Amino acid sequence: MGPHPILTSKTVYEAFAKQSAAFPDKPATLFHDRTQSYAALEAHVKKVAAALATSSIGHQERVAYLGLNSDTYIELFFGAAFSGRILIPINWRLAAPEVAYILRDCEAQIVFVDPDFADLAHGVRDECPKLREIIEVPNGYEAWRDAATRAEPSTMEATSKDVLVQMYTSGTTGFPKGALLTHESLLAAIAKGKLVNREWSEWDETDIALMAMPCFHIGGTVWGFQTLCNGGTCVILDKPDIALIFDTIAAQHITKMFAVPAVLLTILNHADTASTDLSSMQEVFYGASPIPPATLKRAMETFGCSFIQYYGMTEVSGSITYLPPEDHDIAGTPRMASCGKPFPNIEIRVADETGADVPTGSVGEILIKADSIMKGYWNRPDDTEAAFHGEWYRSGDAGYLDEDGYVYLFDRVKDMIVSGAENIYPAEVEAALMDHPAIADTAVIGVPDEKWGEAVKALVVKRNDVTAEAIIDFARTKIAGYKVPKSIDFVDDLPRNPSGKILKKELRKAYWPQDGRQVG
Repeated sequence: MGPHPILTSKTVYEAFAKQSAAFPDKPATLFHDRTQSYAALEAHVKKVAAALATSSIGHQERVAYLGLNSDTYIELFFGAAFSGRILIPINWRLAAPEVAYILRDCEAQIVFVDPDFADLAHGVRDECPKLREIIEVPNGYEAWRDAATRAEPSTMEATSKDVLVQMYTSGTTGFPKGALLTHESLLAAIAKGKLVNREWSEWDETDIALMAMPCFHIGGTVWGFQTLCNGGTCVILDKPDIALIFDTIAAQHITKMFAVPAVLLTILNHADTASTDLSSMQEVFYGASPIPPATLKRAMETFGCSFIQYYGMTEVSGSITYLPPEDHDIAGTPRMASCGKPFPNIEIRVADETGADVPTGSVGEILIKADSIMKGYWNRPDDTEAAFHGEWYRSGDAGYLDEDGYVYLFDRVKDMIVSGAENIYPAEVEAALMDHPAIADTAVIGVPDEKWGEAVKALVVKRNDVTAEAIIDFARTKIAGYKVPKSIDFVDDLPRNPSGKILKKELRKAYWPQDGRQVG
C-alpha cells in the first residue's frame, strides 16, 4: 500500500477525489433520509464548482453559509476546494449586527441560508454592499447548483497555498477576526493522525463518523472533511440533539464521534443513556473547553471505548495536542489533568513576555509552530503581526510543559471565556452592557460551570437602580444568546491597576478554586 491520499495531495479536493475514485459506490454522506455515494457527492461538488465560476465568483473570492449542518455544506466546502474559492461558515447563533459585520467584513457575494435564517440574512442585506444574492437551502440552492454549465478549467484551479475557509473567531476588541485557512494548513491538520500511527488515530473506509458539532466551528468542519478524505461515511446531524445522537449511534453503528464536554455531560444525564446500544463506538474525541474529571470518568464508563482529548484553536486549523487512550483511566491519572502532547510535526514551547523560553514546569505563554497554522487574519495586518513571535503562533493561553512534553494549561493570557466550546471575549460583552443607561461600569469574567466548562458572569457598578434580570434581557437584544451573562453580581467598584486596567485576575479569584485549572 502506497502513501495515504491525505499525505500526497496538494489540495483538499484532490484528497477527496482519490477516495471517490477508490470507493465510488460507498455511502459518503447520510443526512436525514438522504444518502449520497462518493460518486454522487463528487458529481454535485463539480456542479457547485461550476456554479461558483459561472456566478462571477472569481478565484479566491468569497461565499458564505449561514445554516445548520447539512450535506449542502459539505458540497459547498468541496466545491470551493475544487474551484479555488473561499467559504465562510457563519455562526447561526449570532445576533443580526454580528452577522452583518461578518458578511460586510468578508465581502461575501453570495450567502446560502437555511429557511430559518432567511429573514435574518435579508434583514442585514442593505448593510452589506458586496452581497449580491441570498440563496435558500435546499430548494434555491439545488436550482442554482443544477443550472450551472461546465466551467472552463482555467476558472477551476486551486493551489495548496489558496485559502479554502475563512473562519471567524472572536476578537479582543469586540470584533471577530477571519482566520485564513489554506488547503495546505487544513491537509496538515488531518495528516496528524496518520503520523501518530496508532490504532485510535487511523481513519479508513470502515469508519462511520458522526458530525454533530456545528460546521461554523473548526472542530465541526474538520471532522466532516477529515471523514471523507479518509474514505469513511459522514453521518450528519443538523445540530447536537441528544436524543438524535443516541438514536443515530445505535442505528448507523457510529464508530467515531467528536463532542465538546457540555454535550458529553448532557448525554450522560439523558434518560436513555443506560438502555442505548453504544457498542459500535470505537473512539470518542473530546475537547474545545474544560471537562470536569467526574464528567470524563462517567463518560468513559458509559461508552466503554477509547477516549482521546484534543487541544487546539481555529488559528491552527484544529488540534495541536492529543491525550491518548493509554493516559485515560476511570480511576484517574495525573496526566488526565493535561491536554496531552504535541502531534508529530508540531512544536510547542512556553515563553515569557519577551518570547524567551521558560524552564520546564514554569508557566508562560504557549507558542506553536506547525504547518497547520493559518495564513493570517483577513484584512488585519496588525492583528496578524501581533499573533506571532517570528514563526511561532502565540496561543494566548498560559501553561507549562512537564519533563515528558505534556502540556498543562494554567490560565489565559487573553481574557477569553470558553463556554460550551464557544469562544467569548469579555470586551464584546462589556461593550454591549455599557449601552445600558443604568450601568456605570462593568467587568465580565468566566466562572466555573459544571455543564458548560465556564459561564459568563458580569460584575456591574450601578448608575441607577436596575435588576439583574433587566440587564440580561437588555444584553439579549445586543449580542448572541451564548454571550449573554448567565449571572450578574453588583459591586461598589472594580479593582484597577495604576493605568486604569481592570484586574480580571483578582476578580476571578473569588469564583475559581485556588490553583484550579481555569482553561481547557
